[in-house]
Amino acid sequence: MADFRVDQAAGLRRLLGGGQQLQVVTFVAGCEGVGRSVAVANLGVALARLGKEVLIIDEHAARDDIAASFGLMARHDLLNVVQREIGLAQVLLQPMHSLRILPAARAVKKLGKLSLAQQQTLLDAMSGLERPVDVILVDASMAHPGGFSPFGLASQEAVVVLSASSASITEAYSLIKKVSQAFSRRHFRILVNKVRSHADARSIFDNIAQVAAQRGIAQLEYAGAIPLDEALRQSFQLARPVLVQAPDSSVAAAFRDIAGELLHWQSSDGGGGVEYFIQQLLHLSQRITPNVLRA
Repeated sequence: MADFRVDQAAGLRRLLGGGQQLQVVTFVAGCEGVGRSVAVANLGVALARLGKEVLIIDEHAARDDIAASFGLMARHDLLNVVQREIGLAQVLLQPMHSLRILPAARAVKKLGKLSLAQQQTLLDAMSGLERPVDVILVDASMAHPGGFSPFGLASQEAVVVLSASSASITEAYSLIKKVSQAFSRRHFRILVNKVRSHADARSIFDNIAQVAAQRGIAQLEYAGAIPLDEALRQSFQLARPVLVQAPDSSVAAAFRDIAGELLHWQSSDGGGGVEYFIQQLLHLSQRITPNVLRA
């Protein structure tokens, strides 16, 4: 059986958090169909089972959202909170202990246009979460005018999910290049999904990392690999995470390994937890315009 265990993280990035460290990781992709949302859902489960309080912020509309991965339906959006229609507790979904989902597809489209009062409402709501958060995972949409989520700029870590297809690799590199040039972000992690072997995943990563380094685009680090596994397809059809449906499968083991390594993605810079992250998000969302990432 192929070894899908990930390498030890080598790079250091900014870690948000005060006394209790908060990790914020945004998952992005250069094209659809690479399995980003399924990966985020399963990593959330794995982290929760490691004893972490996990919040998944989901930028996707109902049909493709994270809630569907758990057989749930999101009825509200973070925008309803910003507009003072309902409280945050009414928007949050909790598919299992220590894992919450925050639907934010509508809210993220308005981040750069919020009034000062709405910004304060968002800050108050997020900083007043009933339970503290250890890890925030963001499932980023590709539907932004610039093609890149403001969450990806505010996060300490941006993980680019790609598959073994040449189109996926090409689009992933294109996204990295655009974001690097537009916002001077020089560090990304690469998660290779739907591969047949660890060797294939490493080869894909080595190639894209070498090109990015040679051209001075960015430093890329290997986040791990997720194997092709029939168990994942079956669990998706049943609207259950594979860690719940088939915990002994090779793909479930891969998610557990990646989640364990993610907790060691540390950086030297300090920060101020959820409130600081939202402040950064609001500030950086102003920098993304419809034209800034045009090829």
